[in-house]
Amino acid sequence: MGKGMRAGKKPKTRQSGKDMQSQLKQLQKMQAEMEATQAELEKKELTTTAGGGAVEVTINGNKEITKLIIDKDVVDPDDVEMLQDLVMAAVNEATRQMEELAESEMNKITGGLGMGGMGFPGF
Repeated sequence: MGKGMRAGKKPKTRQSGKDMQSQLKQLQKMQAEMEATQAELEKKELTTTAGGGAVEVTINGNKEITKLIIDKDVVDPDDVEMLQDLVMAAVNEATRQMEELAESEMNKITGGLGMGGMGFPGF
């Protein structure tokens, strides 16, 4: 250990008020960008299909289904389970894709800092 150094002591560092103000402004700008991006994401829609297009689901940025199309040929009263599986698959894929899109857009702002969950439910 060097002269004057104590075990476990860290050198003192101080941030000037200007540095902290600059960081605060950057965080405020990032927050505003995240809010704007969230508003844009809410307007977007994604469409996915299952069963070779037999079921088509459109979902918006709030993860709400805005459109559901079921091909009449896939409606079989003796095989309701297949139709249920196709609808679930299409909805789950649409939700996954929307979450992926939202995460990607937020990462553009945060630089991958993992801040996507800050005030944005589900992201």
